[in-house]
Amino acid sequence: MSIGQQILFSVSVLGAFNGFVLSLYLFLSKKNKSIAGILLGVLLLAISIRVGKSVFLYFNPRLPKIYLQIGLSACFLIGPSLYFFLKSALMKVKRVPASWKWHWGVLLGIVVVGGIIIPYPRFPVTWNNIIVYIIYLQWLAYLAATGYLLKSPLKTLFVRPSGLTATERFWVMVFLGNSIIFLAYLLSLLQVHCGIYISGPMSFSFILYLTIFFYLYGIKVENILQTPEAGQPGKPEKKKIAENEARTWIEKLEKAVLDGKLYKDPNLKLSDLAQKINISTNLLSQLLNDNLGKGFSVYINEYRINEACKLITLDSPFTFEAIGYEVGYNSKSTFYAAFKKVKDTTPALFKERIAKNTSI
Repeated sequence: MSIGQQILFSVSVLGAFNGFVLSLYLFLSKKNKSIAGILLGVLLLAISIRVGKSVFLYFNPRLPKIYLQIGLSACFLIGPSLYFFLKSALMKVKRVPASWKWHWGVLLGIVVVGGIIIPYPRFPVTWNNIIVYIIYLQWLAYLAATGYLLKSPLKTLFVRPSGLTATERFWVMVFLGNSIIFLAYLLSLLQVHCGIYISGPMSFSFILYLTIFFYLYGIKVENILQTPEAGQPGKPEKKKIAENEARTWIEKLEKAVLDGKLYKDPNLKLSDLAQKINISTNLLSQLLNDNLGKGFSVYINEYRINEACKLITLDSPFTFEAIGYEVGYNSKSTFYAAFKKVKDTTPALFKERIAKNTSI
């Protein structure tokens, strides 16, 4: 190999090797163990195997065909790994749902059983003309599903990039990085350019090092993969949310509550609100208490009572009880108690005061 080829080989294979090492770290690390962390490890491992195969095939076209089967089989798991990693991170999954286990069981069954029944060394034409296209279509489908999961952060990226939190930037970087790698391999499959095949490994190496840099200097691992429970032995102490990140979350929270009039739902829970803005329940609770100085009930009650005051001020034909139901309360007594606590008066006295001020 020439010096240029040696450099190209070194950069490409180092990306695959470092991805493999990082995946082992995520599998074996006890400090940052989480479902999202394990799935990120699976994602890195699958891409590393696929990229490693590509590098060795590019520089050794006579590579044994069994390695080609291993590489393409790993490629079959890249899309699912990306999708379930981001889904578990967004939902802060602590236990693997049964449906996920069945999903992965089917995928692994296809890889193992399919590989035994139709091995690449005996059926290279079938793999190259049929199976490889099925793999890439499946990868594309999972990419599209992942993009749908991240529709809110992706929209923010194009409208107002500064509105993304550090964690959201990491998620978007992982998604876009995978999209670039997929595009490189797809263009090679479609024979758009004969030399583009090696761009897949090169893209992975570049994106991996960029992500590691961002990971080390931009955000803490627990914010990406796991939200530690306060007060648990052996867990790090809860850290205050950075002011700029808190401001971004608060803006998203207010927009979600007002645009969707979520406060009108009498059964609204903290977890429901957290899901609307893609944040963990614990982190939302911390945001409300530490940054806004109020709990969930007080926060929602303020929206409800302010809405009730608007209806009273507009001289609504509704009774006070009906207004209470309209703004999200299940009973008259609960509405009156909340009104008294927020406005330090009753709905009737509030209406009288408004009427007096209007007549003056």
